[in-house]
Amino acid sequence: MPQMGESIAEGTVSKWLKQVGDRVERDQPVVEISTDKVDAEIPAPASGVLAEVKVQAGETVEVGAILAVIETEAAAGAAAAPAPKTAAPEKRVEAAERVAVSRPTAERRPDRGPGDGPDRPSVQSPGTAERESRREDGKRQAVEERGERRSTPLVRRIAAEHGIDISRVPGTGSQGRVTKHDILAFIEQQAKPTTPAPVGRPVVAPAGDVSEFWYRFYDEVRHPEVQIRDTDRVEPMDKIRRLTAEHMVLAKRVAAHVHSFIEIDFTRIDQIRAQMRQKWEGEGVKVSYTAFTLWACARILREFPRVNATISGDSIVYRGEVNLGMAVDLDPGLIVPVLHRADELSLAGLAVRAADLAERARTRKLLPNEIQGGTFTLTNPGVFGTVVGMPIVPRGQAAILGTGSIEKRPVALTDPATGADVLGVRKRAYFSLGYDHRIVDGADAARFLSRLKQLLESFPEQA
Repeated sequence: MPQMGESIAEGTVSKWLKQVGDRVERDQPVVEISTDKVDAEIPAPASGVLAEVKVQAGETVEVGAILAVIETEAAAGAAAAPAPKTAAPEKRVEAAERVAVSRPTAERRPDRGPGDGPDRPSVQSPGTAERESRREDGKRQAVEERGERRSTPLVRRIAAEHGIDISRVPGTGSQGRVTKHDILAFIEQQAKPTTPAPVGRPVVAPAGDVSEFWYRFYDEVRHPEVQIRDTDRVEPMDKIRRLTAEHMVLAKRVAAHVHSFIEIDFTRIDQIRAQMRQKWEGEGVKVSYTAFTLWACARILREFPRVNATISGDSIVYRGEVNLGMAVDLDPGLIVPVLHRADELSLAGLAVRAADLAERARTRKLLPNEIQGGTFTLTNPGVFGTVVGMPIVPRGQAAILGTGSIEKRPVALTDPATGADVLGVRKRAYFSLGYDHRIVDGADAARFLSRLKQLLESFPEQA
């Protein structure tokens, strides 16, 4: 199981793309992995035949667990070659050299550059795999002898905060691992009163349970259940819908949401698109209205550091990078890939990067780091005809921009020749800025939107 992100300790095998006995080529997708952050296809580390599947679809295992074994071409050659007559029995060549789809090595492979993304899963020989397996068994036995259980740093921190011996907590994770759900359920069970509270009087949690209450308030969601009627159809939420529901509820719990609106004229942008269309088409680049808005936001966020910040405890964290989240509709579902260091990209560069992320988001080929680290988000419901929206500010950010549909509207204009008022037709759209009022004041939001309007309506030719 490869490392799919810094905060991810386990993953679930969604589907095997190859069956045992199938031929696979190096870098060909073999299995789909699902985590709380992203779904991804894992490529084969070497060419050969899929000899064994160790983790079935639907099973969840920790990072580093071996998922499958690929028998390589070198193994077949070794099996066919006769053993040397002079070779001692204990030194004869194994008939089947095999590789395992496993955790990436800590060191970067020499054939991969710094921009090539995450390293491929490592290749292990049978002897190495057996030694590692025995070593893991020894570690696991030593842990069990000490009365401990496998767990993540987060679980151990929660246990320490509540003075809980983690060996007392039943683990439901892989190999008896104690999950966050396990430790919180154990705490909840321990905190239940032995006698019912008097009717009409609120139950006050003991002082020691206050931190646990806030932890669960900010990090957990439990949806209320409703009455089911005979004509209703009930089906479980898929992973994307479940995560979206949780994230939106938690975001509303934390941030003090306020929204401000402004109307923007796209006449200048239409002029630039007409002037540059032939050049962009020759370069194979399609620059949408969204690309213009992304470029403008990336430039002015440096001028408004609170809009590109977040709150941590009693402190304000001013982000050192401008990383723009861009909501992508999956129909059904929604995902927000991130344009990292967007302020360093040109208009055409942003358009290319945004189109690439959107396409790979729809085909479920995003990498974990491409949906993390956002500092400001843009969502565009206007492509479906929505006039204006009031989006929810994502957790860890201070603001989100919603763009409405760009439509031709009658506008009162001033005749430059006579100075008289005239009626004209212009392409215009309403933009909404949702912001966390704990950190962004109404005046800050107004200045941000006014600056955005000024930049879009007088867009520079060289961008």
